[in-house]
Amino acid sequence: MLDRLAGFVVRKRLAVLVVGLLLAVVGGVASTTLFDKLTAGGFDDPTSESSRAITALDKRFGQGLPNLTLLVTSKGRVDDPSVAAAGTELTRKLGREPGVANVSSYWTTGKAPQLRGESGHKALIMGTITGDDTSSQKRVAELADRYEGSRDGLEVKVGGYTKFQRELLEQGQKDATTGETVAIPITLVALVFIFGSAVAAALPLAVALVAMMLTMGLTWILASVTTVGSLAASVVTLLGLGLAIDYSLLMVSRYREELRSGLAPPEAIRATLTSAGRTVTFSALTVAVSSLAMAWFPLQAVRSMGYAGALTALLSGASSLIVLPALLALLGDRIEKGRVFRRRRGAGSEAAARSVESGFWHRLATTVMRRPVPIVTIVTAFLLLLGAPFLGINLGMPDERVMPASSSARQVADTVRAEFDSSEQNALQVVAPEGGSDRAAVGAYAKRLSQLPHVAAVRTATGAYAEGRQAAPPDQRYARFASGDAVYFSVVPETAGADDADRLVGEIRSQKAPFEALVGGAAATNHDAAAALEKWLPYALGTVLLTMLVLLFLVTGSVMLPFLALVLSALSLTATFGALVWVFQDGHLAGLFGDFTPTGNIAATIPVMLFGLAFGLAMDYQVFLLSRMREEYDLTGSPTAAVAQGLERTGRIVTAAAVAISVVFLAFTVSGISLVKAYGVGLPLAVLMDATLIRGAVLPAAMRLGGRATWWAPAPLRRLHSRYGLREEPAAPTPRHTGDRALTG
Repeated sequence: MLDRLAGFVVRKRLAVLVVGLLLAVVGGVASTTLFDKLTAGGFDDPTSESSRAITALDKRFGQGLPNLTLLVTSKGRVDDPSVAAAGTELTRKLGREPGVANVSSYWTTGKAPQLRGESGHKALIMGTITGDDTSSQKRVAELADRYEGSRDGLEVKVGGYTKFQRELLEQGQKDATTGETVAIPITLVALVFIFGSAVAAALPLAVALVAMMLTMGLTWILASVTTVGSLAASVVTLLGLGLAIDYSLLMVSRYREELRSGLAPPEAIRATLTSAGRTVTFSALTVAVSSLAMAWFPLQAVRSMGYAGALTALLSGASSLIVLPALLALLGDRIEKGRVFRRRRGAGSEAAARSVESGFWHRLATTVMRRPVPIVTIVTAFLLLLGAPFLGINLGMPDERVMPASSSARQVADTVRAEFDSSEQNALQVVAPEGGSDRAAVGAYAKRLSQLPHVAAVRTATGAYAEGRQAAPPDQRYARFASGDAVYFSVVPETAGADDADRLVGEIRSQKAPFEALVGGAAATNHDAAAALEKWLPYALGTVLLTMLVLLFLVTGSVMLPFLALVLSALSLTATFGALVWVFQDGHLAGLFGDFTPTGNIAATIPVMLFGLAFGLAMDYQVFLLSRMREEYDLTGSPTAAVAQGLERTGRIVTAAAVAISVVFLAFTVSGISLVKAYGVGLPLAVLMDATLIRGAVLPAAMRLGGRATWWAPAPLRRLHSRYGLREEPAAPTPRHTGDRALTG
């Protein structure tokens, strides 16, 4: 199939380039409005009890969770008559806004102490912007333009969860542009050093831009028919640049190798597609499968990044297999134009063949294979040591602190956290869709909830309760808690701590209620999201591992090597997860990566997505390496020669690819969102560990210990591989030799 594709692309190269360019332009134009279709939400489980509680609260009571906060600061004290009059008028004005409900403030709730700052110069106005995430984010931007700044002697700053979502979306768009601006020129310089030719260096970037614009266009279509999270755009930018450059590096290097062996450009393109092209195909499938495994998780933010990762991998592979060969066919041997560095003498095929056994990677492999046991032990222990901090991980969900200090939502949240009793704002809503008509049962249940260890107060239709007794009788203030035969309870925790609120969710759900009781609220949403990630993680892992085993068998034809590759890829991630906790949870070296605040926990979505993306990339390099080793094993019949020569032939280009993709990822540490910074640190660390310690030390040593058993497969599986497996050559040639000269002496 790839042979026929090569013939078609060579014959129709101009048509292929024109169609590819037109599609890329269409995708690029669509991407200009992509962020208008994305949402910054999706960190909740829509099938969970907390989501059902929010739905019931909206349908039965016409209320939603508070998602809008106005922080009001005055020069005078908030109880001064002039300040109180201005604050009351501001509250009423906000309450009259379309799409804004349940507005209350310090001045309209009988001077509730939890809405007054400790200094006496700050107060809060709370409300709910109705509608879905997309419409509410647009609405909060309009409200911020109208209310922020000086109003009748008051300084107003807009915050709340919806404002946080809006700023997360805007910051993501800004970071994507900044990341590309930083990454592309640095990557171009690196590619010039790798290839020594300006023309050859420009090809991977051209393919990367085409792949990214195509993916952005398809993401625009996807966002038009379903909900797509804003972080998906960062995944497209990260992987689009990285993978397209990776694949193009492999293809261009193989093409130049074939040209130096004496082939004419059309034959060189055919040889490149039928060899390196097969590797690119399987590599793209590997990353796509790892990303699609995220579809198991019900959180839309995670699913969106998984879909984006799969689309990016497949389109990066397709661009490298179609657009790049068309460019090569157009350039021919002019790919060496713009040479910056003079080619080394004797760079032809004969000299290359003579240098295989004297190259750096060949010498490294033979050295490692002479002492496999101590090297495996030392490197494995080192990687496990780097991963040790992961044992102390504390999972949470993202809040305003993932934003830079300049964020309005972040500033409001920090002020509330520091100067207000924010336990009231962290109240849980316990919704009973039926059973509210039995007021005696409602009162008894409220008393029981108020006796729980971490509860400060419970409010419902029958009044307020504290410490197991009624603290206030029912009056007009509590009428909103009932609607027909439905009732809900506002359970206020003693403290604003996330851990206490999370424990309180479990304690409430463990209580026996006289009716169906659904626990909702921010803490319950986070609790259920973390539980959903934990529940579906085995399914996602199982999908990835099973698919990887099949793909790697098709690459290697071995029963043992797929399991070894999985273990080694997982080992390469230990340093990534250790660094994740050490830097982003514990705060070590935080200043090295810009403006972010360690929160003492890690957003539960980060390890999940990092595993999917980093594991796919690690397996990507395993496919590059093992496919070439399989070719060398077919040529030599020697397991040790296959390792040494396969590593020598791929070492330089895989190292170059790892450096190039790491430069792309590291450029995203300039992001103002700590979630994106975590990917910008974790992904290059995983790639570099895999490309150095794993590929250079652990893999050769492990394959030396396995010997010929490394390549063994039973007869039925050998026949299956012979028919469907990936080969770097159309057929296995006669072995050159079967000795293990690499290890003699």
